[in-house]
Amino acid sequence: MVDEERVVEEKSVSSTPTPGAAYPDETVTQRNVVSESVRHSPSGAEVARRWVVWVFGIIQALIALRIVLLLIDANQDNGLVQFIYNLSAFFVGPFEGVLNTNAIASGASVLDIAALVALVGWTILEVLIIAGIGIMRREP
Repeated sequence: MVDEERVVEEKSVSSTPTPGAAYPDETVTQRNVVSESVRHSPSGAEVARRWVVWVFGIIQALIALRIVLLLIDANQDNGLVQFIYNLSAFFVGPFEGVLNTNAIASGASVLDIAALVALVGWTILEVLIIAGIGIMRREP
């Protein structure tokens, strides 16, 4: 939300001279100052778009962390690593088996192909939802 303060000056000039003026040609100038406050706030569609980007950003970050942790062969007995694997497994699960191979192993590190496909899939879903929200917008 943005608050904006706007001051408008209105001038009205009177052509009648004031009584007792030193010069009869002198005119009176009145000044009225009007102050108004304008409040700009995001529309409902913009708020929804921000929430969608935030939620999908968290999902994408979890999947990216999973990919990195598998590549560097992180200790799976660590509580934080287990938490990330378990939480990201929920989002990677629907994409398991899309390709013939789910992982490429080289020594101890593993490239999780299913996680890469999941990352792309969730990103495509995010773009589609944001486009749907954009269609519903009524802003100029």
